[in-house]
Amino acid sequence: MILMDFFKYDFLRNAVLGGLFASILCGIIGTIIIEKKLVMMSGGVAHASLGGIGLAHFIGIDYLLGALSFSFLSSLIISASRKNERAYTDTIIGMIWSLSMAIGLLFIYLTPGFPPDITGFLFGDILTVSNSNLLFIGVSLLITLIVIFSQFNYWKYFLFDEEYATILGINTNRYTLVLFALISLAIVSLIKLAGIILIIALLTIPPMLAKLFFNQFKSVMIASIIISIFSIWVGLGISYSLNIPSGITIIIFSSTLFFISKLIKTGNLFS
Repeated sequence: MILMDFFKYDFLRNAVLGGLFASILCGIIGTIIIEKKLVMMSGGVAHASLGGIGLAHFIGIDYLLGALSFSFLSSLIISASRKNERAYTDTIIGMIWSLSMAIGLLFIYLTPGFPPDITGFLFGDILTVSNSNLLFIGVSLLITLIVIFSQFNYWKYFLFDEEYATILGINTNRYTLVLFALISLAIVSLIKLAGIILIIALLTIPPMLAKLFFNQFKSVMIASIIISIFSIWVGLGISYSLNIPSGITIIIFSSTLFFISKLIKTGNLFS
C-alpha cells in the first residue's frame, strides 16, 4: 500500500526521500560521533535547539534558522569547556541542555496566539516533512559529503589521533569547529524526522549496530548508512500502516534490531 501511495501523495514522497537523505547523513555523522565519543555533547546540542525554535517562533522566522543558531552556539560553548581540563564538561552540557529548553518554552509561552505543536518538535513525524525541510536536509547532506570526503584521510587522522594530526600540520582547532558545525547541521536536519528527544538515538544506534560486524572506519560508515535506510523506511512503513507516530516507531524498531543483533552476535547485551 505504501508503494502505491508513494506515487500519489507528495507528503509520502517527501518522507521517503527525506528518510534516504537523513540515513546517509546519520551514517556519516553518527559514525564520527561514536568514534569521537561525542554522544553526550550531541545530546546537549540537540536539546539546546529547542531554545532556537522558541526564539524563532517568537520573532516570526523559520524555526530552522533559530534551531541552527542555538545548536551551533551551544556546541561552541561545550567545545570551549572540553579544552579546559578543570571544567566539568558534563555539568555544563546538562546546564545548556536544561537552560536552552527552558528558554525555548518561555519564548513559546510569551508568543501571542496559538502555540506551535511542541510534540512534533520533541518526537518528530517524518510524514510532515515539507519541501523546504527536504531541501534543507539535501543541502546539509551535500555540504557534509563535500567537507568530509574532500579531505577524508585528514579527517581520519583528526578523529583517531589528534596529536599525530597536529604533527602533520593539521589545524585540529579548525577541524573541531567544522565538526561541531556539521553535527549541529545534522541535528537540525533531523528534528522533523525524529524529534529533539529521539535524534541522538537515530544518530548512534546504526553505527553501534554496524560496529558489531565491522571494524574499519569506512566499512562502519557504509554499513551504518544501510542500516539507517532500512530502519527509517521500515519504521515509516509500520507507522504509516498502523497510523502511529513515525519518529517513535523508527527508534523502537532500530533499538529492537540492535538488541537482537547484539544478543545473536555476543550472547550478552552488556559485553
